[in-house]
Amino acid sequence: MDQAKIAELLDREAIRDCLYRYCRGIDRADEAALRSAYWPGAHDKHGANCGSAEGFIRFALRVFKSGPRNIHQITNILIEFSGAAEAAVESYFTALQRGPDKDGEVRQMLLCGRYCDLFQKRKGEWRIAKRTVVYDWLEEQIPPAVVEAERFGPRQPIGAPHPHDPVYTLKKRRIPSCPDAFRVFEWEAASAVGTTEYNNFAMPQRSRRKPAR
Repeated sequence: MDQAKIAELLDREAIRDCLYRYCRGIDRADEAALRSAYWPGAHDKHGANCGSAEGFIRFALRVFKSGPRNIHQITNILIEFSGAAEAAVESYFTALQRGPDKDGEVRQMLLCGRYCDLFQKRKGEWRIAKRTVVYDWLEEQIPPAVVEAERFGPRQPIGAPHPHDPVYTLKKRRIPSCPDAFRVFEWEAASAVGTTEYNNFAMPQRSRRKPAR
């Protein structure tokens, strides 16, 4: 495969990663993740919000940090490059959003649509420079009356805003390098089956008995 094709594949993966960071930023009210999806000065036409991406980010963090439930999923990502540092990107989204309205009443909405994004590459990094959110489906739902702790029951833990969601604990864990991982496996296996048995398992030896004639 030539270098140009490899570079294009890397660019495509970087754009997808940016879209996924956006979803985490919204769903977890994670400011760093959300900001990392936009370039400073980016524009976002996002429903009632039409203006700077900065304005949308401040609005989203203020609303979603209060604890409503949000689930964003992205599919059908189509990336069309118009140059080495610019791409038109269409991605389908499904979003379930629940939270209080201006009167304090809890509302729940199922939204489907597309993010139509102008991506730009600056200093080797891809981010959104301009976004228009296109809505293809909207359905208001009746939110569950039972509190989440009771409704989820033993299905724990429940998703939470940054930094309390379990994913942030996962990110802090140290993943052993290959040699370390092998030593951990070696020690656990020896403890489980006994040193002698483990050694026999790990280092099988051929039988020295002569085959019967």
